[in-house]
Amino acid sequence: MLIKNSGSESVRIAMATRVVELGPGEEQLLTAEEVVDPKLREALQLRQIAIVRPATEEEHQALRERLGIDDE
Repeated sequence: MLIKNSGSESVRIAMATRVVELGPGEEQLLTAEEVVDPKLREALQLRQIAIVRPATEEEHQALRERLGIDDE
């Protein structure tokens, strides 16, 4: 999933798997597991971030490789 900081201030989301910091207007890819993280859901409810679109399969694979997550 691609998320974006839709606000005018930086956002820091401390999820179970990693910490994501986004400046205003910045975007970040998340894994499927991270999308259900309670801290991310809270940031979505507070409208600190917005979902832009689902990740493409290529983006998803590249992110998992970068994070060192094995596909099962």
